[in-house]
Amino acid sequence: MAHWLLKSEPGAWSWDDQVAKGVEPWDGVRNHQASNNLKAMRVDDTAFFYHSVNEKRIVGVVRVVREYYPDPTDTSGRFGMVDVEAVAPVPRPVTLAEIKAEPRLADLPLIRQSRLSVMPIPDDAWAILCAMGGVTP
Repeated sequence: MAHWLLKSEPGAWSWDDQVAKGVEPWDGVRNHQASNNLKAMRVDDTAFFYHSVNEKRIVGVVRVVREYYPDPTDTSGRFGMVDVEAVAPVPRPVTLAEIKAEPRLADLPLIRQSRLSVMPIPDDAWAILCAMGGVTP
């Protein structure tokens, strides 16, 4: 099982929206690297749900329930999406500032490629972030 981080602007799609809907497609990705990360996702992979823009913090955990398929919002037909379901909120949201302050997380794409919206999270970093947020891995 792999781990990921999915970024969303809370004004466009928030953790509360995800919880209310349960299972929803993660659509609208138009960056090729982020799209390749979506293609690599498998059913039961887990991901942090990250509020970007003003909040910049991990707020929840989702699980992939459907693998990559065409995104109907993409008129070019080049991009796809996965379906995710809300698993649990993060008991103590983990801010970007806290992540940057943790030396063991210095190589995370969240820090090195800050504009990437879908990124892998290595197992060791997943465990560290779960501990920081009070999540039982």
